[in-house]
Amino acid sequence: MNRTERLEDWYRRVYLEGDFEAVGSLFNDNTKAAGLIDDMQVGPEDIGVFAMALVNLVEAPQLRIVKTVESGDWLAALIECSAVRPGDGKPVRAMGQLMARYEGDRIAEAYNSFDFIAFFEQLGLLPSDSVVIGMSGQKIS
Repeated sequence: MNRTERLEDWYRRVYLEGDFEAVGSLFNDNTKAAGLIDDMQVGPEDIGVFAMALVNLVEAPQLRIVKTVESGDWLAALIECSAVRPGDGKPVRAMGQLMARYEGDRIAEAYNSFDFIAFFEQLGLLPSDSVVIGMSGQKIS
């Protein structure tokens, strides 16, 4: 299994099947991931809690790796996430990116970026025009 396939398998197991025990299967014991929570690097156990909280906000989550680029020990991936909003069944879609350095077949360090603003807007947890409000200098309320 190549790195992209391992990453897809991991996302499927953790985010789609809810196998939060599988989180550590892709990471070294001392791996830290940055970018999921501001100013924090999190380890595999934290990623499991994060993943559980995230998938409990939606129904029928889907993930698709749109594009990967590999260079030496590094893998960069563009990931499309889609789901259904609970209550009214409206679609939710957001994009994310991952840059990961591998040691063998496990991730040694990871850097994440996910469009949480679009995600939370679509869930109705932020106003639908949060970026516009922020760009105007107004406080989002």
